[in-house]
Amino acid sequence: MLNLPTLGVGLGFREPFKSDLFLHRQQVDFLEIVAEHYLDATSQKQQELKLLAAHFPIIPHAINLSLGSAEGLDIDYVRKLAALINQLNPPWWSEHICFTKAGGVDIGHLSPLPYTYEALEVLCRNIAQVRRFVDVPLILENITYMVTLPGAQMTEAQFLTEVVERSDCGLLLDVTNIYTNAVNHNYDIQAFVQELPWERVVQLHFVGGHWHDGILIDSHSQSTPIEVWKLMDEVVAKMPVKGVVLERDENLPTFAELTAELQHAREIGRSHQRWD
Repeated sequence: MLNLPTLGVGLGFREPFKSDLFLHRQQVDFLEIVAEHYLDATSQKQQELKLLAAHFPIIPHAINLSLGSAEGLDIDYVRKLAALINQLNPPWWSEHICFTKAGGVDIGHLSPLPYTYEALEVLCRNIAQVRRFVDVPLILENITYMVTLPGAQMTEAQFLTEVVERSDCGLLLDVTNIYTNAVNHNYDIQAFVQELPWERVVQLHFVGGHWHDGILIDSHSQSTPIEVWKLMDEVVAKMPVKGVVLERDENLPTFAELTAELQHAREIGRSHQRWD
């Protein structure tokens, strides 16, 4: 993971701000795309991807591979995903530590896994299968969850560590997700971070969510809160982060607000000599 290139400060691409993006190219070092938006793509989406790739490094971010599914992977989906990744030839690509399918049914969201050795074996087996189709380095993201599943044999941080160590993957550390889970489940952020495999952290995600009935929702709908900026600063100081990505999906602000957040992230990285 240490040999991967430094990309800097990136943005999760969303079509509504495509024009503004090209007017402010110098403020965005790279883009992260949702891989599923370009599988079975129309000619219009194919042209869009070609345009983006001509101007920015592109990191594919998958959301429906369902690496935690005990029934195994959808090989047709894997082949399509592999074709996209191989077409872009990125320095790395990413997916989530979760499952999105069960019993042949797409359940429509990222669902947490029990922190058990059995779930760990399933993940590692599925990752090994994906690697037979894609040899580009894979980094895995921690998710938010509303319910803590019973039967855990290790903590979440220990589970993340075991997964990336056994599968030889990197970690896409979503600092917003860490903060959200810490708030909702009342755990110690510092203790969580201390348990992580620092040398495996390649990329970060950051954004803000909203409150609903006393629960913090990871809605990607608000500016990044001060607590997440503070956590990002601590993580970038300690870990060999190669890139950070702002993931704004809802309640899209002006592009100037997005670039202000990117600049804040850039200053954090510069202060710790991670990027220029």
